[in-house]
Amino acid sequence: MTEKSLNLLMQPEWRILDQSSLGPQFDAKQSFAYDDTLCTSAGSLASPATARTWVHHDTIVLGIQDSRLPFIDEGIEYLTSRGYRTVVRNSGGLAVVLDEGVLNISLIFPETDKGIDINRGYDAMWELIKMMFPGHAAGIEAREITGSYCPGSYDLSIGGRKFAGISQRRLRNGVAVQIYLCVTGSGSDRAEIIRNFYEKSLKGTATKFEYPVIVPEVMASLSELFGLELSIQDVMLKLLTSLKNLSGRIFSSSLSMEEQLIFEKNLTRMIERNKKIGIS
Repeated sequence: MTEKSLNLLMQPEWRILDQSSLGPQFDAKQSFAYDDTLCTSAGSLASPATARTWVHHDTIVLGIQDSRLPFIDEGIEYLTSRGYRTVVRNSGGLAVVLDEGVLNISLIFPETDKGIDINRGYDAMWELIKMMFPGHAAGIEAREITGSYCPGSYDLSIGGRKFAGISQRRLRNGVAVQIYLCVTGSGSDRAEIIRNFYEKSLKGTATKFEYPVIVPEVMASLSELFGLELSIQDVMLKLLTSLKNLSGRIFSSSLSMEEQLIFEKNLTRMIERNKKIGIS
């Protein structure tokens, strides 16, 4: 572990917002509004470092580039026919699958005078995941997995099979480092959905932006990789235990009244942004 990433994780206290069991009515647009709100709070030092956990049922989160696919309407029609809701997020990256077997974790930090460079944020999340699974830590790599959906240099994998992707969002002196962890289910089945989405949205058309060619076999869940059936609750316990060991104090929290007002504004922005793209 690098000293810088360890220092970032070793906060005086961790505020916890657990939204992992809100169920199918919890919309992904809300999640991105929550993280922007928490960035604002952390950036103004109105909130300590915060860990937010969230699960969305049957949702495909698209990146801005995905919204520019030449036949995006047909791609979204396909996703709808498979029972998925679609949302375009306000941060970078490309299409990912969220469902009840995928745990999302956001770590929100204040951007201090020393600053948090991009790699330091990514490294901190990578180190946290290794802490949560010490028996497998040596095998958890951070490198781009070709053929995965939403590929990036901080794809987390074991034996060349990706189980997680990390992104970042920076806003008003706050930094949100976000990860999706495929905990249960079939990684390749999820990847097949994204492969079909790109096929229907591209139809072989040449584009300036290079979209990934999905190879479903390179994606897996932690349950598949470990050979045991993990649950979201199992992984939540590992996360909370790790944060407790890092800080000594964790406490559960909901939004303050001031944060709730900021959240409503951020949610309105997310809804309007998606409407412009044709997604309600």
